Amino acid sequence: MAEAILANLAVVESERALRQADAALDARVATLKAHQQQRFAHTYADVLASARYGAAAQFFLEELYGPKDFTRRDAQFARVVPALVRLFPKAVVRTVAALSELHALTESLDTAMATHASATHWTPTLYLRAWQQTGRAPDREAQIALTLTVAAELDALTRKPLLRKTLHLMRGPARAAGLAELQGFLETGFDTFAAMGGAADFIGLVAARERAFVAAQFAAAPNAAGD
Repeated sequence: MAEAILANLAVVESERALRQADAALDARVATLKAHQQQRFAHTYADVLASARYGAAAQFFLEELYGPKDFTRRDAQFARVVPALVRLFPKAVVRTVAALSELHALTESLDTAMATHASATHWTPTLYLRAWQQTGRAPDREAQIALTLTVAAELDALTRKPLLRKTLHLMRGPARAAGLAELQGFLETGFDTFAAMGGAADFIGLVAARERAFVAAQFAAAPNAAGD
């Protein structure tokens, strides 16, 4: 599993290097991520306002859909993947592996989308046009599937009674190994999903809405979105 995580992080780093060599492309990707975060906030406004699911939706909004810079976290991961695999329970490593795969695929799709744009200001019409020019429908489905996998893995972790205590005890070793940011992600994810008391309905809702959104993007007429 260490090899898979490292390969995914290499993809992410390659995408970043490509953008850093082209300031305009880098700027378009940054604003694309912000646009997509706004789209998520709009699509899930009711969920974000929910007492039961709001924290989980916010977690997704910040950790999976937003413009947050993960360069430092990813660099830490790449240096200490052997320690990660050795120190953390297998269930946690599976979650991280799914997260790294989602991260790599999302970065690749974002670069491709931005390549088809001519401005940093994203309107619904420009977004739709770039989406359709990018295509890659199987990758869009894979992106959804991986998002759901990360959520399901986090939910499964909450049903392991000793894991929360184990995560707490690992704070020191994780920090020493350079895994403090990963530790924080896992603890926040664990606590967020544990507070829901079962994430099946939340996962089902995300699956339905994201697949409906993707289908609508591919089916829409090129100028159907409006500005």
